[in-house]
Amino acid sequence: MSGFLSSSIGRKVAMALSAFFLMFFLIMHIAINLTSLFSEDLFNQLSHFMGTNPLVQFALQPVLILGVVFHFVMGFVLEAKNKSARNIKYVKNNGAANSTWVSRNMIYSGLAILAFIVLHFVDFWFPEINHKYIAHLPTDPNRYFGELVHKFHSPVRTGAYVAAFAFLALHLLHGFKSAFQSSGMSAKRAVKLETASKIYAIGIPVGFIIIALFHHFNQH
Repeated sequence: MSGFLSSSIGRKVAMALSAFFLMFFLIMHIAINLTSLFSEDLFNQLSHFMGTNPLVQFALQPVLILGVVFHFVMGFVLEAKNKSARNIKYVKNNGAANSTWVSRNMIYSGLAILAFIVLHFVDFWFPEINHKYIAHLPTDPNRYFGELVHKFHSPVRTGAYVAAFAFLALHLLHGFKSAFQSSGMSAKRAVKLETASKIYAIGIPVGFIIIALFHHFNQH
C-alpha cells in the first residue's frame, strides 16, 4: 500500500476512491436530513436507526471517519507535491489560462470544508458520543428532530453552515469530474459527465442549505 501511495498516479487514484466514498455518503446523509422538512417522525426513526444500529456505529462510522481523514491528508500531500514540482518559470505563467479558479483553489475550499466538519462534529457527533457512551443517558428515539432544529436557532451558526455548503459546492464542481479522470476514465468520457457532475455538485449543497434555512426560519 505504501508503494502504491508513493507514486503520483497511486496518490491520485487513492484520492479519487476516497472522494467517491464520501460523495456516496453525502447522498445518504442528505436523503435522511431532507425527511426533516416534511416528517418529524420519519426523521426521528431514521436517525434513531442510524444512531443505534451496531453495523453503522461500529463498522461504517469508523470507516467514514478514516475516509474523511484520509481524503484530507491525501489532499494536502498532493498539494504539497504539486507545489514542490513547480519551478519559478511555471509560477510566473498565467495559471488561469489552463485551469479554472476552482481547480487552482481546491486546497482553500477543502480547508473551509474541514473547518465545517469540525463544527459539525462539535454540534452533533461529540454530543451524541457523550450522550450514549460517556453520560449513558436514556435513549429517546424522538430527540433527534428537536436537537437538529435547536442547532439552527442561531443566525451565526446557520450562516456558517450555509457558507460551508457554498464552499462544498465549489469543491465538488471540480472534484467530481477530477475523481473520474483520476480513476482512469478518459477525458472524453469525463466531459460527458459534466452535466451530471454539476447537478450533483450544486444540488447536494443547495439541499443542505435549504434544510438549514428551513429550520432556522421555522423555529417554534
